[in-house]
Amino acid sequence: MSVPCVASSFPAPNLLGAEFLAIQAGIVTDYSTPVPKGWRFSQPSIDVQNATFCNVTLTYTHLGQGDTLKVEVWLPLAEDWNCRFQAVGGGGWHAGRFLLSEISMAGAVADGYATATTDGGVGDNYDPLPWSFISPGNLNLYALQNLGLVSLGDEAIIARDVISSYYGKQPSYSYWNGCSQGGRQGAVLAQQFPTAYDGIISAAPGIHWAEIFFSNVWPTFYMEITKQYPRPCELNEITVIATSICDPLDGVEDGLISDPEGCRAAFNSFDHVGNSFKCVEKDSAETIKITKSAAAVANAAYKGPVFSNGKPLWYGFEIGSDLTYIAPTNCTNTECVAIGHEMIRIWHDAFDVTNTPLDFSNLTHKDFDNMYRMAKRTYAHFLATDEQDLSEFRDAGGKMITFHGLTDPAIPPENSLAYYKAVSSFLDDTQDFYRYYRAPGLSHCLGGPGGQPEQLFAQLREWVENGKAPEESPVFITTPDNKTQQQILCNFPQKAVLDPSCSDTNSTACWSCIDEKQTPSKKNGQQILY
Repeated sequence: MSVPCVASSFPAPNLLGAEFLAIQAGIVTDYSTPVPKGWRFSQPSIDVQNATFCNVTLTYTHLGQGDTLKVEVWLPLAEDWNCRFQAVGGGGWHAGRFLLSEISMAGAVADGYATATTDGGVGDNYDPLPWSFISPGNLNLYALQNLGLVSLGDEAIIARDVISSYYGKQPSYSYWNGCSQGGRQGAVLAQQFPTAYDGIISAAPGIHWAEIFFSNVWPTFYMEITKQYPRPCELNEITVIATSICDPLDGVEDGLISDPEGCRAAFNSFDHVGNSFKCVEKDSAETIKITKSAAAVANAAYKGPVFSNGKPLWYGFEIGSDLTYIAPTNCTNTECVAIGHEMIRIWHDAFDVTNTPLDFSNLTHKDFDNMYRMAKRTYAHFLATDEQDLSEFRDAGGKMITFHGLTDPAIPPENSLAYYKAVSSFLDDTQDFYRYYRAPGLSHCLGGPGGQPEQLFAQLREWVENGKAPEESPVFITTPDNKTQQQILCNFPQKAVLDPSCSDTNSTACWSCIDEKQTPSKKNGQQILY
């Protein structure tokens, strides 16, 4: 049984320091939408047909802060509810309540979950420019605080209150599912609100916010300060060569680089300067050679940003990632120019409290150092999300899973691996509550020839509710000849290895998760390690 889906059925939640300005409720019927592959990150695609649910939207403010936040909750009919709650994360500068969250919520409600999203008080703006300053030189610290963490704790309280009002009881289990910004949100929930959720998918999390931001802008900045602007086809050719060298390192030629450490040891972009290849761009095709400039830009993208004294600032992108996205250029018949300035401009316009004009033609490496340090000072407290002590989350019984695509061109995969290692160094029993999976060939959250780990959410739920921790997760990859092959992702630090004696490579039974120094062999159905 449930109460009527009208505003009067939902009293204002008890949220300390908040005033609720409006509560709206109404039944949604015949809701249909496709949920494409990958859009739910850790769950399979679904075609939502004629769903019916109660939509409750609450608008509130934190007293004295002049902010306005919205939380939207979708509630399946009582007979369709699985007694569970699944909140969904945002993306980019969106805390939520935008297209991606709506699609994720549609899938959740179709699966029987009550689901929720928050706009974090920053609305549906694509970038932070509309809200980052309250006046020239004065950052909107409340907005940063809301986006970074406060709205997430609020959302958990508000959503569960709404669920209880509608169904007459609390959810049996609460889950979070998010990637990128949504992954960062999942991590901050484990760090700052350890009792809010029983299980969290924190995929490709945008933690270490300042560092990943400057990993993104570094390739363009490097091109500008060195005046090296390669053609896109050169960068693509470098990726083709790298893949041909690094793909076989794991013993399987499937078009994927599964051993990033081995690849970094085996591949050097400078070794291929002078290689001839056919450059196909726009309506033309010609045979050219890889230039030293192209090798240098690729190397800079792989190595990651450095300070002006040469010391590393943060991680770069994995070999095999799309260099034309990471270091974009636009070329005419006579010259190429860098076109990746937008992220630098957004940061400068949204967070540079000095109000200094930005002139790309005169930027120096020390300017880059100073921009990073200012970014770190300005909003690391709100958005860094790098607390390694997850003992409260562990002690509350929480479970968290992170996966990260190894060809992610937006957030370096080493970013999340570094965090996982930091947590593991701080807590001896990390594997008991937090697991990490590397996904070869997967781009940012979704896409690419690598497999989407769409069974991980079900495995998280099994871990939370029945204590069965996931060791491996099945995926389907796309090979260079456009065939589908089933493989597995492994719980780090294990790696997926194909049994060389297995005749059916398109079967998870032929794959094993083993420690790096072990060699797999299966005979008579038994795995032997030697």
